Amino acid sequence: MAKYYLPHATKDEKVIMLLRRHWLVLGLKLFMWVIVGSLPVAFYLFDPEVFGKALANEVLQTIFLLLLSVFYLYVWIFIFHSFVDYYLDTWIVTDRRIINIEQKGLFAREASEQKLFRIQDVTSELKGILPTFLNFGTVYVQTAAEEPRFTFKQIPNPTEVAQTIIKLVEKNKRDFHLLEEESKILKRET
Repeated sequence: MAKYYLPHATKDEKVIMLLRRHWLVLGLKLFMWVIVGSLPVAFYLFDPEVFGKALANEVLQTIFLLLLSVFYLYVWIFIFHSFVDYYLDTWIVTDRRIINIEQKGLFAREASEQKLFRIQDVTSELKGILPTFLNFGTVYVQTAAEEPRFTFKQIPNPTEVAQTIIKLVEKNKRDFHLLEEESKILKRET
């Protein structure tokens, strides 16, 4: 797997999965903004005479051009925001922990992490026709910590992701208990 930036990485920690939302989520948002962006053209094609008469006046033409420019600037900003939100909402599963990085706007980001041995339950959920056919959904990771539930939203293959996390949790708990036992034995011997 390629190298990724891993916040607070420990020695020999391996990235098992890097997850983002399903590509269709971004595709639907971009499609919506393309439709919104084509509305002025559709209105013009619907009745070009009205626009021709209104734009004959130089002042109205300038105002219309200014408003149209502001409209397309906002459409571009919303497209950019949709892409940034999609790309920077990331869930990283390593062999030791889960990291949840959520973009909360263009200039706000929230990152939280949870050690695997603290995880109590992992649930996957597929709701709806499209998510069922394209196999994307939500994975809930239940912990006993401050943030009681991590939610991996609209990710591909949620059942496989949940099974992988469960296997990692079981392995991590076995390793953690073995280390505890070894430390108890070492304390008794000294």
